[in-house]
Amino acid sequence: MDNKENTNTQEERKVNIAKEIFSWVRLVLLAFLIAFLLTHFVIVNAEVPTGSMENTIPTGSRLIGSRLTYKFTDPERFDIIIFKAPDSPEENYVKRLIGLPGETVMIDDAKITIKTVDGEYIELQEDYLKEEWTDGTGPYTYEVPEDCYFMLGDNRNNSNDARKWINTFVTKDALVGKVEVLYFPFTHFKWLGSEDYKTVEVTD
Repeated sequence: MDNKENTNTQEERKVNIAKEIFSWVRLVLLAFLIAFLLTHFVIVNAEVPTGSMENTIPTGSRLIGSRLTYKFTDPERFDIIIFKAPDSPEENYVKRLIGLPGETVMIDDAKITIKTVDGEYIELQEDYLKEEWTDGTGPYTYEVPEDCYFMLGDNRNNSNDARKWINTFVTKDALVGKVEVLYFPFTHFKWLGSEDYKTVEVTD
């Protein structure tokens, strides 16, 4: 092989290596772009560092929520939601939605009665609570403004929620996403987006 052929072979190898590097760089950039789009516009990954949602969500659990759900549908009572904390918007909280816009939420002796926008009175049957509710049991009355929501933790005896916030209600634009999956610890893996907690009892 003469020097010219040898030089051509070396150039071809350099070109092939450059193409291979470019291919990997493009793949990595594409992966980062997809991850960025997913985490900023489709899903939200959250950790729950406290026991405010036990036993539904154990302390230290990691969750995946959907950012898109509330772009197309309104929040529903009993949804578990990730939102910007009313008193410290730089933090995200995870709580359960109890009161909807325009409703009146009444807490008395650890029971919640709600006057709906239709004027009906319903009493919540809260099977998800961790234990007997003895802290902050009322009597309290909250009138939920339009485009706002009333949130409480499932562990009512140890939850920093609407009963204690200076800014009581969560505005619609503060909603980050609906919790769908608890994926860590793996022993507690479960879907949270379709819990059957929607039974209420109509009272006179």
